[in-house]
Amino acid sequence: MAASRSRRRAAAASMVGSVVEYYDFTLFGLAAALVFGDQFFPETSSTAGTLASLATFAVGFGARPIGGVVFSHVGDRLGRKPMMVMTLVLMGVATAGIGLLPSYRTIGLAAPVLLVTLRLLQGFGAGAEYVGALVVAAEAGDRRRRGLLTALPGTGVFLGILVATVVFAGVSALPDEQFDSWGWRVPFLLSLAAVLVGLYFRSRVEETPVFEEAVADRAPEGLPIVEVVRRQPRMLLLAMAANGPFVAISYLIQVFVLSYVTKELDMGDAMGLTANVTASALAIVATPLFGALSDRVGRRPVWLGGAAFLAVFAFPMFWLIDTEIPVLVVTAVVLGLAVGISSMYAAQASLLAEMFEARFRLSGIALSRESTSALIGGPAPLVASALLNWSDGASWPIALLVLLFALVSFLAVLAVPETRGADLGGEKAAVPGEPSSVDG
Repeated sequence: MAASRSRRRAAAASMVGSVVEYYDFTLFGLAAALVFGDQFFPETSSTAGTLASLATFAVGFGARPIGGVVFSHVGDRLGRKPMMVMTLVLMGVATAGIGLLPSYRTIGLAAPVLLVTLRLLQGFGAGAEYVGALVVAAEAGDRRRRGLLTALPGTGVFLGILVATVVFAGVSALPDEQFDSWGWRVPFLLSLAAVLVGLYFRSRVEETPVFEEAVADRAPEGLPIVEVVRRQPRMLLLAMAANGPFVAISYLIQVFVLSYVTKELDMGDAMGLTANVTASALAIVATPLFGALSDRVGRRPVWLGGAAFLAVFAFPMFWLIDTEIPVLVVTAVVLGLAVGISSMYAAQASLLAEMFEARFRLSGIALSRESTSALIGGPAPLVASALLNWSDGASWPIALLVLLFALVSFLAVLAVPETRGADLGGEKAAVPGEPSSVDG
């Protein structure tokens, strides 16, 4: 009974933290696409303002690898629980601070400087948030249901996206004058309430027995981040190659498509927001189902299926969007996010947790996810906007970009051994050529 209660608490704490993280990051992405150009870069043209605000969105990813290294070191040395509390507080405070920033018209150049600073702090805190959530869910849960349990943080990701989009859509319905002066700030300030809820759940979580066993047996001899590079370089490189393109596609659909539909196709804010809300709502249901499927058929088939779908769907997705028919635009975003991305998200969590040894699991996942997110994922909407400008508004270069990203991720996961059922508490989690570490 006590073990079951501890697992439920760990699952809830993991999911709530992911909700907060992606509520914060989605808000910034929405505001970067629709608001920040006017609020913080008004002296530029409309196109330049959009590019500047999307560049600010990308800047946050530059801080994520640093935050990931720092906080994953805490998690691998001191424990998963203190790390999860620290990242949650930092993200929430930085997000609320954005809601209090004066605009460029009020304080001039200091406004975008402060915006970038808070974005960096937000990214620094987010660097190990999702990583910590999935590791706790994996290490505290039942091995037979690990795919489902580790998919819950991914479900929290889409729930955070949904809540952020709904709240932002609600305030965007205000008259333009009220929205521009104070309405857009309200969703950012609400982040503090979400942090308090997250802290309640995380304060009740116990340290995972896998971490305690691993440290008691043999603590990392050096820096965990150095140890994972030295001991599991192949797994690290494959995880990077699989994750970076996946994150890029995710942000192209969530952020770039919103800007594309709103500004390039001139369909209005409501159209893009409606598509994101619908897709996120369906992804909340789809993600745990894909996670459960990975418990039955394996992690690789689920991820490979999602990547193959996105490769095939890349051009049709933009053909549907370019029709400017609302139901087809929504359909395109739903299929891209709730089928392609959510299936990969679900398989990613358990696969990454099972690829790395317990003593530096957090460091391995954080390095593989956050470095590639910074180099590939964060800049993707900015690159797509530049390609759109280069092609005089044609969407085919962005579709080609999605196709290439999907193929790279597919090939990387194809080279990873199946990890379903791996023992997370032993000396090794999933090492090629050692099937004894994998159960079933």
